[in-house]
Amino acid sequence: MSRHALLFLLLALLTAGLFIADLAFGSVAVPLRDVWAALTGGVCDDTTRTIVLKFRLLKAVTALTAGAALAASGLQMQTLFRNPLAGPYVLGISSGAGLGVALFLLGAPLLGISGHSFIQSLGIAGAAWLGAALVLLIVMAVSRRIKDIMVILILGMMFGSGVSSVVEVLQYLSSEAALKSFVVWTMGSLGDVTSAQLALMLPAVAAGLVISVAVIKPLNLLLLGENYARTMGLDIQRTRSLLFLSTVLLAGTVTAFCGPVGFIGLAVPHLARMLFVSTDHRILLPGSVLTGAALLLVCDLISKSLALPINTITALMGIPVVILVVVRNRNLF
Repeated sequence: MSRHALLFLLLALLTAGLFIADLAFGSVAVPLRDVWAALTGGVCDDTTRTIVLKFRLLKAVTALTAGAALAASGLQMQTLFRNPLAGPYVLGISSGAGLGVALFLLGAPLLGISGHSFIQSLGIAGAAWLGAALVLLIVMAVSRRIKDIMVILILGMMFGSGVSSVVEVLQYLSSEAALKSFVVWTMGSLGDVTSAQLALMLPAVAAGLVISVAVIKPLNLLLLGENYARTMGLDIQRTRSLLFLSTVLLAGTVTAFCGPVGFIGLAVPHLARMLFVSTDHRILLPGSVLTGAALLLVCDLISKSLALPINTITALMGIPVVILVVVRNRNLF
């Protein structure tokens, strides 16, 4: 068995083990035999079955999905922009989602339209997704006119900063209760996703991952620069559009349902590069997906035991990785 195949096997087993652990551990510990009984329809206490199936299973599947999605989108953005500090939110998707939620929680009450039927039916997740999609459309429109990818990166960052300023104005003008709701959303949460929301989240993330697989060859070409990729016949505009679409399906969807979960998309691709010692996206993409899923499950286990927001744990685990990568290796591309 090759080294890469062995690593994939170990990562898959680790992820499966962490998934089971996430179902078993929490404020109330559930024996593994009862977890298995609840999952397979065996004999177990009704309270235990409710805890495992209605709460922990949804949260564990959400962590698995979100970790994989953020890691894949982060890898794409780092390769596209040839920047080790690029992440899934580099295009302002997180800021756009934040603006959508801010308008829903903070802006609607200020304008006196919070009781409107459309506003009520939108929900936090819908508002966040619309905000993220709006930013993507603007970035895609800009990218069709600008050839230099670094200019797009700078414009995306500036646009994100501008959107954040609008959000700060809304925060300043809003009521205490609305402000608290928005701040709680920014901390990220894996436990607020319902079964109906998960039924929407899974297909969107799956579609984003399918696009990620489809652009593996273009990503490998982009490692050598856009000029080289053009000489090899790569349609740069089409590739950018696919990458942006994949990112909003992955990072935008996760942000909509879980809030802006930080550092997974930034740190995990570097961990995958260190583990697999490769720049080939045929290896890095599935490696990042597995590593991201495993890492977010670990973060969820820690956040449950310490009763802290998920973003606190992802930052504490992700920041050292990013610092280590930047200090040790300045020639990532």
